[in-house]
Amino acid sequence: MTSQPLKPQSAKPQPADTKRPRYRRSPRHRLGRAGQYLALICYLVFLAFPLFWLISTAFKAPQELGSVDPSWLPQHPSLDNFRDAFDQQPLLRSALNSLIVAVTAAAISVLIAVPAAYAMVRYRSPVSKAATGWILVSQMFPFVLVIIPLFLVLKNLELINSLFGLILVYVVWNLPFALWMLQGYVRAVPRSLEEAAAIDGCSRFRTLVSVVFPLLTPGLVATVMFSFVTAWNEFFFALVLLKSPEKQTMSVILTHFLGAEGAADLGPLAAAAVLATLPSLVFFALLQRRLVSGMVSGAVKG
Repeated sequence: MTSQPLKPQSAKPQPADTKRPRYRRSPRHRLGRAGQYLALICYLVFLAFPLFWLISTAFKAPQELGSVDPSWLPQHPSLDNFRDAFDQQPLLRSALNSLIVAVTAAAISVLIAVPAAYAMVRYRSPVSKAATGWILVSQMFPFVLVIIPLFLVLKNLELINSLFGLILVYVVWNLPFALWMLQGYVRAVPRSLEEAAAIDGCSRFRTLVSVVFPLLTPGLVATVMFSFVTAWNEFFFALVLLKSPEKQTMSVILTHFLGAEGAADLGPLAAAAVLATLPSLVFFALLQRRLVSGMVSGAVKG
């Protein structure tokens, strides 16, 4: 027997160094990132400064408001401006009017927009294409262009100086945006879910209520929020259509703090403006995550 030569054992390969080399950012990259952060900070200061100055002015005493060299913060904070604002104008009544108009207009807009958006997405027809074109074209009309025919129509219907007439105007004005937002969410709902519900014996109405509508919750929240804030902050329509002080909204009441020659009662005006800003800030603070995700999803998925 011939013995076979032994094969030399090769050395086991050493494990390679698993540590990745640290990526060194170039000075140009660091400078660009620093510029982005600087631009973001400047933008945040630009947005936050008016609100900061408004709150600071609302708590300043009349002597500080008339000072030639104004201070950033009130030296002697006082609630006198808020007291004077409530004494001079019916702020509570106007806030209630704004709340009624904004909540009702937002609710009606969404109730109409949800089935309309579903029909426009699921049933493609010349009518749905015309409706989509109407959505785009309606956003191009300025307020001044439609206010005169709108005023004449409401006058014939005896809805001038009426909260109900103002609600109808806000519903019509918010409806295109609500339809545009909700169309993206309806497209994102798979048809297979509706088909599965139909196989299980659900009617069309039951499918919409139990399957489709729960999936539209983020879009509904975003649409309701934007419709509410738009109606709460709107000024031009409310100024033209509402004449009685007891029916005017918060945004119109703020103009009553201006004198006949344009002189403003700055302290009470700032206090009333702070009160008028609170509802929008509270709603955005509570629902900001769902609001941003809803707006982005509705626009991108659509």
